[in-house]
Amino acid sequence: MSAEHRKPVECGYEYRKAFIPLESNPEVFTELAHRLGLSENLAFVDVLSLDDPDLLAFIPRPVVAYVLVFPTSEKYHKEKQTDEDRRKEYQGSGPDENVVWFRQTIYSACGLYGILHAVSNGEARATIKPGSTLADILQKAEPLTPKSRALSLEDSEDLERAHAAAAQKGDSAVPEHPEDEVDYHYICFVKSTKNGHLYQLDGDRKGPVDLEIVLKEGTDLLDDRVLAVLRRFIYGEDGINQNFSLMALAPSLDD
Repeated sequence: MSAEHRKPVECGYEYRKAFIPLESNPEVFTELAHRLGLSENLAFVDVLSLDDPDLLAFIPRPVVAYVLVFPTSEKYHKEKQTDEDRRKEYQGSGPDENVVWFRQTIYSACGLYGILHAVSNGEARATIKPGSTLADILQKAEPLTPKSRALSLEDSEDLERAHAAAAQKGDSAVPEHPEDEVDYHYICFVKSTKNGHLYQLDGDRKGPVDLEIVLKEGTDLLDDRVLAVLRRFIYGEDGINQNFSLMALAPSLDD
């Protein structure tokens, strides 16, 4: 299952609403992204290995984003807090932003934020259909400050309806209540079309995190340096995959 356990009292947030979490399933993610207005030319696919060349070769190219799903833990929260303490609150807005970032203010909706970050940045953004829910969200959100941008997402009834339908899909049992605790979280990795940098996008942080890896024009996210970043997230210091999973946004195999 998807979504992380975040207690508002611990993070200083007071949520106005909560969503049923999405299953970590590329078909569910793809269906929701298409319903929101992403071109059918792109789809989410499972990444089965970061080390096996034969399995990596099955991933369609170019890869334009990743969504990483992982179990949260006390260690994760402590390390994140240490990093966050060194950062300032992000206040970017407008068309000159290197990336579009959404602060998460909807409880248990981190899967949705992962999708929004993946499709609102990089090459994926140019494939969003005019007049779609995504096009409308971005048109309204782009000039806003992070706080106002977050509220604009909360107020989107079309987004809420689409998410509610997607949350009923998949193979896992659907939580009875949106406020039920879950202990998985989603983060996204994208390449900025403005400066070519690799960014980590997580609505649970103070803002987008520039990973200071510059990818030349024409270089996609199957670059070895990007895979090395993902390996560090997944395997950590002990070299063991602690039940992480990874999806890539790439050209649709149904094309």
